[in-house]
Amino acid sequence: MKGCKLIDLAKIADPRGNLTFIEGKRHVPFDIKRVFYLYDVPGGAERAGHALKNCEQFLIAMSGSFDVIIKSGTETQRIHLNRSYNGLYLPPMIWREMDNFSSNAVCLVLASEAYNENDYYRDNREYLRAMGEATL
Repeated sequence: MKGCKLIDLAKIADPRGNLTFIEGKRHVPFDIKRVFYLYDVPGGAERAGHALKNCEQFLIAMSGSFDVIIKSGTETQRIHLNRSYNGLYLPPMIWREMDNFSSNAVCLVLASEAYNENDYYRDNREYLRAMGEATL
C-alpha cells in the first residue's frame, strides 16, 4: 500500500542467541532520529490512531505480537507483526492503528524525525481532507 513495506532484517543465528541489527539508510530508508517503544499494553487496548505529515517510521515486534492497521485515504490493510527480525516501514501520510497485542508484546518504533506534535493528524476526517478524500 502506497510505499508501506515489510522489511526483513539480517538474522545472525548463534547457539548462544540470535542477533539482529539495524542501520539507518541501509536497513531502513531514513536516518534514525528517534527511538521509542510501546509495552505493557492492556488486553483489548488500541494504540496509535494517527497519521504523520513528514515523519517516516519503522515498527518491529520485539516481543510478542500485534496488528497494525494501515490506511491510505480509504484503502485499508491489516498486517500482523510477530518476528523481531522484520518490521513494517510506514512513509508519511499513512494512517495507522494498532491492536490485538499479545501478552508481553513490545513494539519498537524507529522514526526519521524528533517528536513534533504539529506533524500529527489525530483526527481521521482532517486526515481524509488532507488526502483529498470525501469525509464520512
